[in-house]
Amino acid sequence: MQVFITGGTGLIGSAVVAELLEHGHRVLALTRSDTSTKAAEAAGAETIRGGLADLDVVRAGAARSDGVIHLAFSNDFSSPEAVAAAVAEETAALTALGEELTGSDRPLVTVSGTPWVAGRLSTEDDPLPLEGPVGGRGRTVNSILALAARGVRSSSVRLPRTVHNHGEGGFAGLLTQIARQSGVSGYPGDGTQRWPAVHAVDAAVLFRLALENAPAGTAWHAVDDEGDAVRDIAEVIGRRLSLPVRQVPEETFGPLGGIFAADQPSSSAHTRATLGWTPTHPKLLADLENLQP
Repeated sequence: MQVFITGGTGLIGSAVVAELLEHGHRVLALTRSDTSTKAAEAAGAETIRGGLADLDVVRAGAARSDGVIHLAFSNDFSSPEAVAAAVAEETAALTALGEELTGSDRPLVTVSGTPWVAGRLSTEDDPLPLEGPVGGRGRTVNSILALAARGVRSSSVRLPRTVHNHGEGGFAGLLTQIARQSGVSGYPGDGTQRWPAVHAVDAAVLFRLALENAPAGTAWHAVDDEGDAVRDIAEVIGRRLSLPVRQVPEETFGPLGGIFAADQPSSSAHTRATLGWTPTHPKLLADLENLQP
């Protein structure tokens, strides 16, 4: 099938494009710059120029395709206002995609994060948080899944706190970035809180499986590591970058500080059993060994 993808040149998106092409699909990628256009075309995708805010372009990409995978997000976490603006932009784009696909029975795979549940691993049956810094994303994803009643084969791939490749990406990547800037490999809280993780190439396989096979209105967990202790993550980063490791205030991490400090392990048992997804790439702590000073 021809697949329209947003965010197709990022760390996750580039892996998804490669996975789709390898399995015989054609890809139409939304690109907003010359650099991303060249990258997508070099990977073998056709491109359509625009950003998430260009709703006519977003609709046109969906209209030309047999299915859609949505991955694009501003990823500006510098302030609560920036996060809210990014959520609003994504909501408008997803709404446009849903309107274009209504009544077509075509697949729309969107992205969200794994939820967290006090005292246990979260599962695919647990609801997304609807309040807090990213609560708006949860509400939007729920509305997209509800399109199952309107003739859209919608599904959601829930990503863990860190999606990584060669030591980069996700919350662990933000820890690395802050460590490079501050000279300290820091962690919030006591560091025993756990973050789930997955390699980007393994996550890409799940996006393809959801596109091809997921029933309408379903959610899936792209979780390999159920929960790595944040202090262990910081210690690998500190060792690789030759930096001291210590606890730092939650405020160090801006609007996401409270989320960084939360214990949020997650399971993918249902996803593995139902869709046949089997991660095969390095786990987070091993992949962080690729970091260079």
